[in-house]
This record gives sequence, structure tokens and C-alpha cells, in this order.
Amino acid sequence: MNERSGQVENTAGLRADKWLWHARFFKSRSLATQLCQAGKLRLSGLGVVKPHHKVKPGDVLTFPQARHIRVVKVLALGLRRGPASEAQGLYEDLKPPAPESRLPAGTPDALASARREPGAGRPTKRERRALDRLRDED
Repeated sequence: MNERSGQVENTAGLRADKWLWHARFFKSRSLATQLCQAGKLRLSGLGVVKPHHKVKPGDVLTFPQARHIRVVKVLALGLRRGPASEAQGLYEDLKPPAPESRLPAGTPDALASARREPGAGRPTKRERRALDRLRDED
């Protein structure tokens, strides 16, 4: 065991959900478990349905994360869920996500959907306050 890097040296394996959590791909272990149970995790090309499936160094994991498909190679097993710098040493990203905006392609700009013609639809907070001031003057 390498205490300094927080990695386990043995090749016995670690639960898939626990490794995904240690490597900081998911915020909680239960989210990683749900991914495995939904059958969305592939381990070296084979579908994994059980979260207790053992992951060993050299395995290639494929799974969806947000809008990206992640393909990572397991380099080491984590001893604990440590800082991000420690977690990045547990895997090699074989297909890093392309740098793009958070919005999916083809959707209108977030601000464009918030725009509307004045007087159309429900009044905004600003318009409602102006109406209240107008009514109070009478």
C-alpha cells in the first residue's frame, strides 16, 4: 500500500461503485451504485449490472457522465476518497470530453429563452411593481 498517494498496491480488486466514487466521477457512492444497477457501466466491453463487480488495474470502464461518454483506464485502486489530485492518479482518461458549452447543441441560448416581448404573457416583477405604484396613486 502506498500511503502517500492513497493507492492500494494489491490486485484483488475493488467494487466498481466504490472505485467510481473514489475516483470522483460521482458525488456519492449511491449514484455510482445506481449507474451500475441500471446497466450503464461497461467493464472491458462487458456490461456490468452488479455494483459489487471487481475492478482491477488495467480494466477499461465506459459509462455516461452528464452529457458525455467517459472511457477511462483503471491505473490503481483507491484507498480512500481523497482530494481530486489524488483521484486523478487512479485513472487515465482515454476519451476526454471536448471543451464545449454546457448547453446541448441545437438548443437556443439560455438568455434567448428568457426574452419576451413587453406586455406579452404574465407581468414581470418589475412590471407588477409599476402597476402597483400606478394603482396606489389613484
